[in-house]
Formats: sequence, structure tokens, C-alpha cells
Amino acid sequence: PSKRNIGMVFQNYAIFPHLTVRDNVAFGLKQKKVPKEELVQQTNKYLELMQIAQYADRKPDKLSGGQQQRVALARALAVNPSVLLMDEPCSALDPISTLAVEDLIHELKEEFTIVIVTHNMQQAARVSDKTGFFSLEATGKPGHLVEFDDTTKIFENPSQKETEDYISGRFG
Repeated sequence: PSKRNIGMVFQNYAIFPHLTVRDNVAFGLKQKKVPKEELVQQTNKYLELMQIAQYADRKPDKLSGGQQQRVALARALAVNPSVLLMDEPCSALDPISTLAVEDLIHELKEEFTIVIVTHNMQQAARVSDKTGFFSLEATGKPGHLVEFDDTTKIFENPSQKETEDYISGRFG
């Protein structure tokens, strides 16, 4: 997919503090010059889906971290991406907000291809169908793919010693 078909959710939410929640969600649609009626429909759909419609006219700094993360998710999803890329989506969230985001991921993966970058092994095991383990150790080059397989296999019976060492906490 081209980068226009990828929705991004960053670990620090990357939402615009000067815009309302509604305007944050509509931002990508406006950039794509979506007709007004469709823009309103899509914005409202994702405000509802992410359970943030009641905050639509507030500025994001008046929301909790979990609510801000849902604003970022709604904005990314509103443009109907082929792939949703989430970089450490729960790193700054409390356990209850993390659970809510993970529940959303489970729902959304029926509709979207979701790629999550995380250092949280427990989260990867909970939400992923497939897992890739990347390491700098093997080659000294950033982003070296050591192993990719079903999540259950990676966590229960990895084929690479380096993966097993990382999963078991022997390094990393």
C-alpha cells in the first residue's frame, strides 16, 4: 500500500492540541478533500466507535491519556486505511486504558491489517496473530528480522535462539 493508505498512531498520540477532538478526527479527511457530507459521516462514525463522541467539542488536553489515544485512533481510521500502524500504542497508558485499547485492536483486526511496534512482550502475546522479532544484536544493523511466525509459536517454541533469549529475558 502507498503511504496514503496507512493510518499511523504514534505513542505520544500526535494529536493537534489547538483543534477540537472532532477537528482532529476530521483532519485527514479534510486533507484528502473528502466531500463535506462524507466527512461529517466518517467523523461521527469514528467518534462513536472510539466512544469519544461526548468529547467532540473539547480540546484534547482536557482528556485523559486513554481518551487522547482513542482520538488518535479515530483520526487514523477515519481515512479508511489499508493498514493501521501503531507505534507503542499503550506505552503511556494506565492498565485500564491499555486494556481498552487492546480490546479495540481485537475488534479492529477483523476489518483492518494492524501492525504494532511494541517492546511489551505480554501485549504482543495478547493482541497479535503473527509476531516478528527484530534485533540489532544479530547483524549490528537496525531492523534485522530474526524471526517471524504465529505468535503462539514465537512465544512457546521459537526457532531462533536469539528470539528465545529475548522472550525469556536473557537479553534485551
